[in-house]
Amino acid sequence: MADETDRHFDVQEKIRKYEEFLDQRLAKDLEAVFKSQDEIVAKITEYTQLKSSIEQIQKTDLKGKDLRSRVDLGCNFFCQASVPDPSRIFIAVGYGFFVEFTLSEALNFIEKKLAHLQHSVDKLGKDAAKIKAHMKLVLGGLQELQGLNQLSHRMHYPV
Repeated sequence: MADETDRHFDVQEKIRKYEEFLDQRLAKDLEAVFKSQDEIVAKITEYTQLKSSIEQIQKTDLKGKDLRSRVDLGCNFFCQASVPDPSRIFIAVGYGFFVEFTLSEALNFIEKKLAHLQHSVDKLGKDAAKIKAHMKLVLGGLQELQGLNQLSHRMHYPV
């Protein structure tokens, strides 16, 4: 009888550890992957909008003319701006650094950056799939342990 009680407590302890691993580790890892993925998708959107704006500037062909535009100051507050030389652009490349590009150089940089960001999103998608597979595996283990636990109760206490 004591041996059966010990086995019951061992199973309960294993169930608790599996649930803790599922909640504390795997769920948080999956949440972090999704958060990173969302941040990268937001960057992709920004670079795509920048690419579209640069292409529009190239189409208007403003050689020697000022470019008048509305600039988003943040939180959807806009102001009028005048750009004396629209043939060059500064782009934030990370860590607080800005690089001056010609419009064609900027488009080339953006294409490479978009490819890199898309590769990162794809990798994070694979990471999320692996974490979900681990979660299913742990859930299967939990179901098996709980099934064994219920089976042992049935064996001792017939219905």
